[in-house]
Amino acid sequence: MSPLKIFFSCTLMLIFSLKLSAQDLDKTKAEIIQQLDQQMDHYGQVAHQIWGFAEMGYQEHQSTQLLQKTLKDAGFSIEAGVADMPTAFVASWGSGKPIIGILAEFDALPGLAQEAFPERKAIDGQKAGHACGHHLFGTGSTAAAIAVKNWLEESGTKGTIRLYGTPAEEGGGGKVYMVREGLFDDVDAVINWHPGSGNQASAGSSLAVRGIKFRFHGKASHAAGSPEQGRSALDGVEAFTTMVNLMREHVPDATRIHYVISRGGEAPNVVPAFAEVILRIRHPDVEMVKSIYDRIVLAAKGAAMGTGTTMTQEIYMGYYNLLPNEPLAEKMYENLKIVGGVTYNEEEQQFAQKIIGTLDKKGITPDLSQEIESYSVSYVGRGGSTDVGDISWQVPTVGMSAATWVPGTSAHSWQAVAAGGTSIGTKGMMVAAKAMTITAIDLYKDQSIIERAKAKLNELRGEDFKYESLVGDRKPPLDYRSHLTN
Repeated sequence: MSPLKIFFSCTLMLIFSLKLSAQDLDKTKAEIIQQLDQQMDHYGQVAHQIWGFAEMGYQEHQSTQLLQKTLKDAGFSIEAGVADMPTAFVASWGSGKPIIGILAEFDALPGLAQEAFPERKAIDGQKAGHACGHHLFGTGSTAAAIAVKNWLEESGTKGTIRLYGTPAEEGGGGKVYMVREGLFDDVDAVINWHPGSGNQASAGSSLAVRGIKFRFHGKASHAAGSPEQGRSALDGVEAFTTMVNLMREHVPDATRIHYVISRGGEAPNVVPAFAEVILRIRHPDVEMVKSIYDRIVLAAKGAAMGTGTTMTQEIYMGYYNLLPNEPLAEKMYENLKIVGGVTYNEEEQQFAQKIIGTLDKKGITPDLSQEIESYSVSYVGRGGSTDVGDISWQVPTVGMSAATWVPGTSAHSWQAVAAGGTSIGTKGMMVAAKAMTITAIDLYKDQSIIERAKAKLNELRGEDFKYESLVGDRKPPLDYRSHLTN
């Protein structure tokens, strides 16, 4: 055979092989999607149990045990109580590289107990509710991790799958302490998702945030009989917040500063000896958050000096901004389109219509749950903050959202709790489980995606980046919700 004929023969064989591999992969994805569909009832029951537990941050003992048992029964090894957090865990299966992590949250929010009913109907005696859908988050991620494990085992593919049980996302920042502990240092890519009112897998950022409690200490006295003897801690707080509000004119436009006066005294005829303000600073750039924090601390010191009080501070939370990763996000979006959105049956349609009737929004229809939002890229964060941000500075990270709530529903609302307790929430959860599973499989089969993702991460953060937590060396605030359960 001539060299030219050999070249064309080899080329045809290569093309045929590539086509066959693509066909096999598509078949694999279809089979996995079908398998997860068959397990919807099982995982729906797990999620509904956690929805019923409704445990707040660092108190998720029943929730974490249920997820750990589900993973252990599937063959995972469990390391519990990691990073000094009793409800945090890492579940692992497999060996060698690549190591792919999947994140799982499971904490509820205080004050949002709600029946799975399309009208406001609180559950008597229950102090929390899953208004951010973390019962679905944790369960859907568990379903994906087990499906990936099954594929690795059946296909004989080398690699490790890890499920990170991350507690207290709602203000407790569990992931921050896991990153600080080095639990992600050897991971090649991280996949996560979040419940929502639509289906999307765009590459977006978030706001970096630091939360501080400023405590002012004064001297009590009778406010009418001997006011000259007193030094009001509340005066210190009010002088401080006045200076913060004046500062708003002199910070970048994207800055967000918000606070509450959590303690302001006990009685008007007693000069307050103690007062406290809880403040958060947000900005798309973590370095700007640090800079504004330094200025705010100076304002607090000045307020104390001017009012004859003293001031102490506690940094109680801090998250980096998310670093979008386009190579991973493009693959996640591609797979989300393969999976598709959420289709309601007649009963779910009726439920959705009633929920939509409680929303102050126009143009919302139940059918929007079926749509996949168009792909976009944004490197400037808007809106909220997440402790996933810290992970994204250490490991290439990708996320998505699935329609676990009725279209138009806001997070942290009773409507979100209600839908999350029904089959609507379960269907959205399984959309996420399928998309995460087949995305992980793509990364195992084509590790060049991981290499491109790592290159993108280094481009954004810099080759010499060294992680320093925004909370410093403080221990996890395990009691930050305890006052709500006593």
